[in-house]
Amino acid sequence: MAQETEIKLKINDVRAFHRRLKRMGAKPVGGGTGRVHEENVIFDTPQGGLAKHGQLLRIRTETPEARGKSKAAGSRRRVVVTFKQPPIAKPGGREFVGAARGHYKVREEIELQVTDAANLSKIFEGLGMSGWFRYEKYRTTFRLPGSKAWARDLLIELDETPIGTFVELEGPAEAIDRVAVELGFSNHDYVLKSYLVLYMEECRRKGEQPRHMVFPERKSPST
Repeated sequence: MAQETEIKLKINDVRAFHRRLKRMGAKPVGGGTGRVHEENVIFDTPQGGLAKHGQLLRIRTETPEARGKSKAAGSRRRVVVTFKQPPIAKPGGREFVGAARGHYKVREEIELQVTDAANLSKIFEGLGMSGWFRYEKYRTTFRLPGSKAWARDLLIELDETPIGTFVELEGPAEAIDRVAVELGFSNHDYVLKSYLVLYMEECRRKGEQPRHMVFPERKSPST
């Protein structure tokens, strides 16, 4: 089971963030714009058995952004099922592992690419689970140039979400700290909450009933 170490940062000035990325030599992964639409569905039992144990089961459908009138993006759609264990605790019972300059969210996870999200959903439903929460975002993944050996295993993932823009830094703790500083942040800016928790907090702040974290539907122009 692989282990992920990550943090989030809230991006208030997207243009300034892109300028910093450019100065650092960061390039999008995957060719083209690198922008990918993600539709995520979290599954659990009616009693919330997985969540109670700090686990997560998710189906993610990734659709690369098409350029112009190209239809190639649909053919490159990818479906990934992810199972995450609870955040690894450090001595004293704290959920997040610390290092010299801050704390990080560290979890063991299994990811598997599948071909059919619909049938996999039916399997989960047959096992007594349901897709109780859906959230979407647009993600652009960047890597720093090979000349920066310290960042070899680091992913810089810019997420445009219905509740704002964030960047997830995933990789070695030392690399996370270093790139965060280069992007103009400190360890005091690290966000360790999931998008589900951030969405629930945003709904409480606005006095809205939580539903799903999705973008508003675009209305077709009237004819």
